[in-house]
Amino acid sequence: MARAAIEEARMVTPGIQALFGFQLVAAFNERFRQLGPIEQALHFMALVLVALSVALIMTPAAYHRIAEPGSVSRFFVQLASWFIAIAMVPLMTAVCLDVYIIGRLILGSAWISGAAACVLVFVFAALWFAFPLAWRQDH
Repeated sequence: MARAAIEEARMVTPGIQALFGFQLVAAFNERFRQLGPIEQALHFMALVLVALSVALIMTPAAYHRIAEPGSVSRFFVQLASWFIAIAMVPLMTAVCLDVYIIGRLILGSAWISGAAACVLVFVFAALWFAFPLAWRQDH
């Protein structure tokens, strides 16, 4: 059980860190300057949300290293599981904000970009939260 929680965090962390890196690079891209101040602020908000997600996803490892070195308690497993789940919320929000921003650059339409981002919020929420919760209650 502890191993599963640690593996989950290990699987998610590189993806979140890569996303964070791409978000940092985007601000130095020439096309970024074509965004309006609102879209630039949304990108900054997405960057902050990904950083928050990184902090949340790495908290169990830091806790384990400092508070429970060499042992794995039931509390740690629950803590890790909750932090991983909580980290998905700012990650989901950040990805959807970035989809909106990229859609604005590519399509030039706030409405279509906003609709795509909203659909993604629904898909993420359904797959990451509703589906597991429904499955857990059935089994």
